[in-house]
Amino acid sequence: MKKVVVHSPGTVANLVCGFDILGLALSEPYDIMEVTLIDEPKVTIQNLDTFNLPVEPEKNVAGVVLISVMEKLNNQFGFDVRIEKHIKPGSGIGSSAASAAGAAVAANQLLGNIFSKAEMVQFAMNGEKLASGVKHADNIAPCIYGGISLIRSIHPLDIISIPAPELFVTVVHPQIEVRTSDARQILKQQVPLKDAIRQWGNIAGLVIGFLKNDFDLIGRSLEDVIIEPVRSILIPGFDELKSSCKEAGALGGGISGSGPSVFMLSKTYETALAVAAVMNNIYYRLGIDKNTYVTNINPLGVSIQSK
Repeated sequence: MKKVVVHSPGTVANLVCGFDILGLALSEPYDIMEVTLIDEPKVTIQNLDTFNLPVEPEKNVAGVVLISVMEKLNNQFGFDVRIEKHIKPGSGIGSSAASAAGAAVAANQLLGNIFSKAEMVQFAMNGEKLASGVKHADNIAPCIYGGISLIRSIHPLDIISIPAPELFVTVVHPQIEVRTSDARQILKQQVPLKDAIRQWGNIAGLVIGFLKNDFDLIGRSLEDVIIEPVRSILIPGFDELKSSCKEAGALGGGISGSGPSVFMLSKTYETALAVAAVMNNIYYRLGIDKNTYVTNINPLGVSIQSK
């Protein structure tokens, strides 16, 4: 095999209370990547979108992932990459993870599937480190594994796939940018014990809610007392948005990744559409352009489209 095309999906990281340890894959939006195996040990990149991301491989998220794959196999070959991004950088729905995970999965496919999913996550985390300065896997893991992922540990890497209930996801992306690295810098380095205890309870409740299809428990557990109170100040209209969406029937939700996107989970497609209407109305009134998605949880993650 010399060429492969993959669809690499957006992701929602943290899932409100699970900072850096929980994430889910979305069916939409997704990036399209065409990766070709070449004989020369180098990486060439062409962007087929208007985001003006770097084409130098050492400065590009997909590029550093492919370089790490090449180094693992003693630079016996290289890759040519064409990237058509539909997930806007800085959106909070895993734009860098989509590029990194898509590159890792495409390379693995071209090489005859010689790496495990965990190994592909390790390669892809190099891209996340370039993007945010930190190796984290709460976007990468669901992007590669599909569904919902729990990252129990990074060192050593320990990823647990959680069965995803039939839920619909509404995401609004206000057209402002919040850089992941900036959103991390404003976080508190110490938290009160009582807040940590409450957060642990919410994480455990959310995981059990997913496992038992207990929608009420999922809704009660979608609470963040540590990260959201700080990061929400970066997102216009956040408090009104969250309360209004729950009034429209959403189970709950919050900031997607580091923002500015906000996601909500709903039991039915009709409720998810009603939530989208609420989101659109609020940002129309605030005079902020936005993209809104009504989708579901993607059980597959990065998918191979052609050879």
